[in-house]
Amino acid sequence: MYDEDDLSLLDFEAELESPLDHMEPLSAQTEAPKPNPEQMLALLEHPQPQQRMLAARAFCDIEDARATPHLIRLLTDTCPLVRVSAAYGIGRNPNPDAVEPLIAQLNRDWNGYVRKGVVWALGNCRDRRSLPPLADALRTDISAVRLWAASALAQMADVGYETVVGAIPALVAALVQDPVAAVRSNCAWAIGQLCRELPSNVVYATAIDALIQAFAEDEDLGVREDTKAALLGVGDPRGLQLIETLEQEGWF
Repeated sequence: MYDEDDLSLLDFEAELESPLDHMEPLSAQTEAPKPNPEQMLALLEHPQPQQRMLAARAFCDIEDARATPHLIRLLTDTCPLVRVSAAYGIGRNPNPDAVEPLIAQLNRDWNGYVRKGVVWALGNCRDRRSLPPLADALRTDISAVRLWAASALAQMADVGYETVVGAIPALVAALVQDPVAAVRSNCAWAIGQLCRELPSNVVYATAIDALIQAFAEDEDLGVREDTKAALLGVGDPRGLQLIETLEQEGWF
């Protein structure tokens, strides 16, 4: 488990932001042309870290499969700014070949910003191999990484039934136990996304029970609102009945 106090590059508010929040636009003009792929590919090999970082960031806007081997290599760059930019670049250019290197970097990187970007990229890769490390990150990492691990697990809806089933226990546990309200909210949203892909079985019922419990008992209003939205999105009759009953009683 990572110690949040050991990561001086992260503060509490910054932890809860989007993976791209700290990446300023490459150009202030939104209508400006995208960077030239050929130039950016060359800069990925530049000896100066600043140039490698800018090139990796460019592939957040450019889709080009040729960049993938370079971005994978940059995941182990000595500069954390290059590593995090490479992770974001892979997230915009997901590739099955990047999954194992992303997992390896998630397991060894000391930098919270990098791990946050890596879990985001793993979610975008939509690969069953991502399930165990994302579930582990949701259980053990700092709040920033847990937040995005929950969102990344929602992407398992596009992978397959067994992967959806495998993602539910970690999300349910975090929805009930995580000390950070924003993480619990993301878990509620992710569970709602995954439940839409499940038949009415034991796993589905367990997930709905967790949403109902959080809706009725969580001390944070934001979590209750997000859990309500998840239940409404799924359309489960028990959840809808509970919402109607509590609203009639003036609970909100």
